Parts: sequence; structure tokens; C-alpha cells
Amino acid sequence: MTRRRHRPLPPRHHFHKHLARAWATALAILVFSLGIGMAGLMYTEQLPLTDAFLFAAMILTGMGPTTPLTNEASKLFVASYAIFSGVFFLIFAAVAVGPVLQRFLHKFHLDLEEEEP
Repeated sequence: MTRRRHRPLPPRHHFHKHLARAWATALAILVFSLGIGMAGLMYTEQLPLTDAFLFAAMILTGMGPTTPLTNEASKLFVASYAIFSGVFFLIFAAVAVGPVLQRFLHKFHLDLEEEEP
């Protein structure tokens, strides 16, 4: 959602709705990403649900695996999931912080226009 810089700043309630929608999207991406990791670990490493959640959460947050892996399939999956996690972090940050940055830049442009003669 883009706005022209000459238009006035939208009201706060509009910004809050935009921010809530962005965070709901970011949370959905997080749950989906954790689900991918859990499913892959449950399939390749035959981990129970709670262990798969722990393992996937640790990899997704950049902490790394909690225990040594036992087979080649799980090693390949975890390596791929770690690469995916790096891209996920960038997407999550962009979606979550985007509305705040957009509002800041819009306000910044409006402030600059007021100062011009």
C-alpha cells in the first residue's frame, strides 16, 4: 500500500490496523515456517512432536541444532532449512517493520515539505 507524499498522514487508527495486519501476516509466516521444519524433522529424524518443535525453533532462530543428526536425509534437510531460515528472517523483519518504516518516511517527507519556502 503506497501513498503519495503530498497527501496528509493517515490517522493513527488506520496505522494501527495496518500494523496489526502486518503482524498477523508475520505470525502466519512464522507458524508456517515452524510447521515446515517440524514436519521435515518428524519425517527424516523420526522425532516426536515436542522435540521436532524444539529442534525447528532452534534452527529457525539461528541457534542451531540441539542434538547430533543420525542420518544423511536429516542432515540435508536441516542444512536446507537453515538456509531457508536466513531468508525467513529477512522476510519476517520486512513484513513486521514495514508499516512503521513507511509511516516514519511519510511523516519525514511531510516535515520536509513544511520547511520548504
